[in-house]
Amino acid sequence: MEQVLFFFVAAVAVISAASFVFNRNPIYSILSLIVTMFSIAGMYVLLNAQFLGIVQVIVYAGAIMVLFLYILMMLNLNKADEGKKQNALKFIGVFAGGILLVGMLGAFRGVKQNIIAGEGIDYSVGLTKNLGRLLFNEYVLPFELASILILAGIVGAVLIGKRDL
Repeated sequence: MEQVLFFFVAAVAVISAASFVFNRNPIYSILSLIVTMFSIAGMYVLLNAQFLGIVQVIVYAGAIMVLFLYILMMLNLNKADEGKKQNALKFIGVFAGGILLVGMLGAFRGVKQNIIAGEGIDYSVGLTKNLGRLLFNEYVLPFELASILILAGIVGAVLIGKRDL
């Protein structure tokens, strides 16, 4: 039952991601990207990574997607701008998608077909206790550097926004 639910959530993620790419209206594209982020969070929860699922909802589906939607509404994009895309950019997009497809097919080809579900799985991997221990023991320097980088981004955004006032 859990596998069926996982594949259903994965299908929702793939369909909403395709809707994000192929939708002409930018507002609908952003909304389908939010659905994609929520489905990815659901897949994290089904894979016993509850902390990553909650962080996915709070950070990506919550904060960043609302920011994207807000910026998109501020830009006031018109449908007249959509027709200005050059054919070369469309060709580059199709070419990049083809390369991605070839890479994914190569990855699927290398996967063993005789994997038994549940064999040798460590169920303590996605727990918050183990993640906190790893972050604050082994990876404390990159963790602190990331926080300084985020703080610098916030200060830069305030300075850029204050200049317009």
